Amino acid sequence: MSRKCDLLNVGVMSGNKVSHSNRKTRRRFLPNLRDIAFKSDTLGVNINLKLSASTIRTINKYGNIDSFLINYGFNKLSDLGKKYRIKIKKKLISNNKFNEVKIIKNKKIKLQTN
Repeated sequence: MSRKCDLLNVGVMSGNKVSHSNRKTRRRFLPNLRDIAFKSDTLGVNINLKLSASTIRTINKYGNIDSFLINYGFNKLSDLGKKYRIKIKKKLISNNKFNEVKIIKNKKIKLQTN
């Protein structure tokens, strides 16, 4: 069983445990993983995933699992996340509801003053 987040590949990190006398020994930092089910409005099914707590907070920020997968960076997603994103995107485009979910970010233009 791998200790990785199913959507963002957040995994185990390593580092040093530093004692009071400043001795350093190697240790592992485990991610805070939770088993959680999200209801996909587009697909109409429950998606059972093992996610880190930070990923759950990010999904809540985007509103739901569908808008998170559509609007989050494609290269940052895991293979499972990319697979769900493609399924959801195809379904939204076929129902003509893709523009309702897509968040358009406005790029800020820097004004140069002389």
